[in-house]
Amino acid sequence: METNFQIIKKQILLSMACLICMAPLMAQTETTAGSITPEMLAAFRAETAMQPSVKAIRNAVTSGNVRQLVQNNENRGRVDDFFTYKVKVEGISDQKSSGRCWLFASLNAMRGLVIEKHKMKSFFFSQNYSFFFDQLEKSNLFLEEIIHTANLPLSDRKVEWLLKNPAADGGVWSSFVNIVEKYGVVPASVMPDTKQAENTGSINNVLSTLLRSDALKLRSMVAARLKPADVQKTKTAMLSEVYRVLSVSLGEPPLEFSWRFEDKDGKVSELMTYTPQSFYKEFIDVDLHDYVQLMDDPSREYNKVFEIEYDRNTYEGVNWKYLNIPVDQMKASAVASIRAGEAMYYSCDVGKQLDRENGILDLGNYDTESLFGITLPMTKKERIQTFESSSSHGMSLCGVDLDEKGNPVKWLVENSWGKTGHDGFLIMTDRWFDAYMFRLIIHKKYVDPQILKLFDQPAILLPAWDPMFAPVE
Repeated sequence: METNFQIIKKQILLSMACLICMAPLMAQTETTAGSITPEMLAAFRAETAMQPSVKAIRNAVTSGNVRQLVQNNENRGRVDDFFTYKVKVEGISDQKSSGRCWLFASLNAMRGLVIEKHKMKSFFFSQNYSFFFDQLEKSNLFLEEIIHTANLPLSDRKVEWLLKNPAADGGVWSSFVNIVEKYGVVPASVMPDTKQAENTGSINNVLSTLLRSDALKLRSMVAARLKPADVQKTKTAMLSEVYRVLSVSLGEPPLEFSWRFEDKDGKVSELMTYTPQSFYKEFIDVDLHDYVQLMDDPSREYNKVFEIEYDRNTYEGVNWKYLNIPVDQMKASAVASIRAGEAMYYSCDVGKQLDRENGILDLGNYDTESLFGITLPMTKKERIQTFESSSSHGMSLCGVDLDEKGNPVKWLVENSWGKTGHDGFLIMTDRWFDAYMFRLIIHKKYVDPQILKLFDQPAILLPAWDPMFAPVE
């Protein structure tokens, strides 16, 4: 009986013989430098054949689920769910099939303060109300910028970016601030989610098509040298159509409402009448401008302030502006905030190494390298530079577990995917936090004064199309 070595040896000799037979044909055929050649293919086959386990692996991969096959069972059970400090959170939120995580993360971070201050049994803000005006304002911003760039060709990079991103449903903390300061907030019961709010793909498609069509009309009006007042009048009529689409899909936002709540002792508060603005002033009793935006992006210079063009939702609002610092410098501030009972807006590349069933984020959850016999050695900086990683999801950072020296071991985030994961939460090991954490919004009282001083420098403007700063889903 032939041994495996003898079989493999025969396969290699056979491949070499085939190459010799093909030599005359290859000599008659011109090959371009850089192309895949028959010699390469023969070498690939021979190299693969020399690995005895390939057949077994191929059988498993071609008939199985790769995600399950690369799951590292040795890593399961190594992360417990105990935390040294944890912000009290009541209830579980669910963004469903929508890109509103940034609204959930922002409002959930504020929700804990409201519950604590008023001793509520439970409370949720209406993401639907804020989303309505976010989409209306983004539509206005898009149309205004189309007017401003009307004299540029359609092939211009800025015009191209605008037409690709008319009114997405993603966003960041500063967009949340722009909206709630202008329009206020309401409880979830006052303007609950609709099917379209929970599944924003359809409404996004309708608005994108409508706005792109409107963009061509506005560009034609500017090209025809019509009066600016007439162009603005047409833009207003276009926004009226956007409003109608939103009203039909999401419901009509209330101008005022009556509302009361139950506290933890079962006592029901007095029925009061509010406007969204008065409710905001009474229940979000903080200055949102006291919160600073921090970022860990090793592909750019640290200790510098950056601003992203068009990364906002209102025409008159502020763009997203942040200070870039190493992740280790953020941790002391994050721990201080959690110890004080204040959750934070947090965003990361959540899909990397996520054990969704158990709600665990750890670098050892999946071992793709062993299955395919490859290495994936990129650093955080290299992943950003090659489009391999970016901030993809916003959540609320609300817990930390410390070792005996006070160093973080793992972190807890309140998610907005319903009861999935760890009862609606995700647990991140500290090494995962280092690798895939990007953005943190934190009250400045928890930040080192020397770090706060860095915000005084002029911001470096980055283009809207920078892949690292696409709106979070």
